[in-house]
Amino acid sequence: MNDTSVWAPPRLSMRWWPVFRRNLLVWRKLALPSLLANIGEPLLWLVAFGYGLGSMIGRVPTHGQEVPYILFLASGSICMSAMNVASFEALYSAFSRMHVQKTWDGILNAPVQLDDVVLAEMLWAGFKALFSATAILGVMLALQISHSPKLLLVLPILLLAGITAASMALVFNAKAKGYDFFTYYFAVLLSPMMFLSGVFFPREQLPPFAHAIANWLPLSAVVDLVRPLFLDQWPANAGRHLAVLAAYAIVGFWVALAFTRQRFRR
Repeated sequence: MNDTSVWAPPRLSMRWWPVFRRNLLVWRKLALPSLLANIGEPLLWLVAFGYGLGSMIGRVPTHGQEVPYILFLASGSICMSAMNVASFEALYSAFSRMHVQKTWDGILNAPVQLDDVVLAEMLWAGFKALFSATAILGVMLALQISHSPKLLLVLPILLLAGITAASMALVFNAKAKGYDFFTYYFAVLLSPMMFLSGVFFPREQLPPFAHAIANWLPLSAVVDLVRPLFLDQWPANAGRHLAVLAAYAIVGFWVALAFTRQRFRR
C-alpha cells in the first residue's frame, strides 16, 4: 500500500465487481443450505411469537391503528433478519476470507486495491441480506400476513439495511484476532438494537431516555420505513430515516476501511 494516511478518502473503482462475483460463485454451491439457515431462525421467531404470543396479546397500536401482533412482528423481524444476515457475512465469512483462508491476500496480488475488496465485501453482505429477506417476504405473503401492494418497496430498503449492517460489522472484522471477538459486536451493538428498535414491541413503551436513543439507531430507521409499507401506508419522515441509514453506512465503511488498511500495513 501507499504511504498515505489510512483515513484517506476511499479509492474505489469497478474492480470490486470481480471480488463480488467470486464470492457469488463460491456461495452458489451452498446456496440452499445457506438460505435455509438464514431464514429458519426468523421464521421460527415469527411462528413462535407471532402465533403463540400473538394469540394472547391480540392487537397492538402502531401508526395510528391497531394491528394483529403477528403483522407487527413480521414487519419488524424481516428488518432484524436482514441486518443479522449481513452482519454474519461481514464478520464470520469475511474474517475467514481475510485472515484464515488468506483469500484477500491472493486477490491483492491481482490489480485490485484493498479499498475495492472491502467495498465488495460490504455489497456482497448486503446482497445476501436481500436474498434472505426476499425468501422470508415470500413466506409471509404465502401466510397472507400482509396484502399491501407497497411491499415491493421493502426490498430496496432491506438492501440498504444490509449494507449498513455490513459496514458496521466490517469495523469489528478489521480489529478481530479471532472469531470470539465478534461476541462484542452482538452483545454491545446488535442485540440491544433488536430490543430497542421496535421489532417486538412499540418503542413508545420505552423510558424517555431509551426512546430518544432508539430513535437514532439504524434498525429503528429500517423498521420505521418498512412497517408502514406492511400496513399499506407511506412512511413518515422517510428522508430522515434514509439519511440515518446512509450516514451509518458511509461512516461505518470509512472507519472499516481505515482499520483494514491499518491491519494490512502491519
